[in-house]
Formats: sequence, structure tokens, C-alpha cells
Amino acid sequence: MGRSRYKIFEEHYPYFITNSISKRISLFAEPEIAEIVLDSLAYISKNYELRLFAYVLMHNHMHCILEGDNLSSAVRKFKSYTARRIIDHLTDCNRALILRSLLAPSSITDSSYKVWQEGFHPKQIWDTSMMIQKIEYIHYNPVKAGFVDNPIDWRYSSARNYEEMDSLIPVNLFEG
Repeated sequence: MGRSRYKIFEEHYPYFITNSISKRISLFAEPEIAEIVLDSLAYISKNYELRLFAYVLMHNHMHCILEGDNLSSAVRKFKSYTARRIIDHLTDCNRALILRSLLAPSSITDSSYKVWQEGFHPKQIWDTSMMIQKIEYIHYNPVKAGFVDNPIDWRYSSARNYEEMDSLIPVNLFEG
């Protein structure tokens, strides 16, 4: 988890997790980059035996609720893999201005670019009411930001999963 002061101690609980893009750059406004992140989120959910209960991609950050063993390690791998894929995509598309804005100070990392802010911010969810509150927070994030009037209209969210509509990736529906 790097130098983050936030830790996951009890892995048998779900965690509300926030990951932000370095310098708050609006990378997820680009559909190809959003697809990289969502495909990777679905992959770690399936292959690391994590339960993904909810997610939302905003333009420069994401929230999700995950539960499972080795959650810190899975999130680290997710961020590393998606960073590499995003940089490759931006390089292939000759997006020099965005790549320049993602240049990492050499004192912080060995990598040339820094896509994600360091660490991640997990909040343990210990009861049903908190789980419901966090799922609603996730789904209403695009509404609060003024992007849509109804949570199901935001393409990059699990709100559609909870309404049994076509969705981009599967989630474990919470039925508390």
C-alpha cells in the first residue's frame, strides 16, 4: 500500500475504497481509459476472488466496495496494471500533453509517469446501514456532480446492476 496511512486490518469486512488520478486529471472522461479500468476491476473481482458490491468511475477518481482476502495486494496490482495500460494507451494515441502532465517527480517513483495518487483510502463497512449508505453514495456521486439526473443514466456505475438493467461489468448485489 506504499506510504498510505490507511490500512486494511480485517479482511472479512467489505471496504469502501477511493482511488484518485494523479493531479486530478480527468482521464476517465475518455471511454477507452474507463474501459481499461472497468475491465481490470472485473478481472480482479473474478480472479482474486473478491466480491465487488458497487462501483462508480467519475472523471478523475473512482469509488468501489470490495471484500476479500489479500484486498490490499489486489488493489495494488489493479493500480499497477491499469497505470501501465493507461500509459500505453496514451502513448499509442500520441497524447503528449496528458503524458507530460502525468510525469512523475523522480524522487517519488522509479516510473516515468504517475497515473494514480499513492496508496488508496479504504473505509471498513461494519453493518448493513453503512453498506446501504455507501452504495447510495457511490450511485448518487454522478448526480451530485451534476452529470446526470438519475443514477442509472451514468454509464460507469453499478446503479444499473441494482435495477437489473444491462450493465458494463458484473457485481455482487447487496441484499441487506
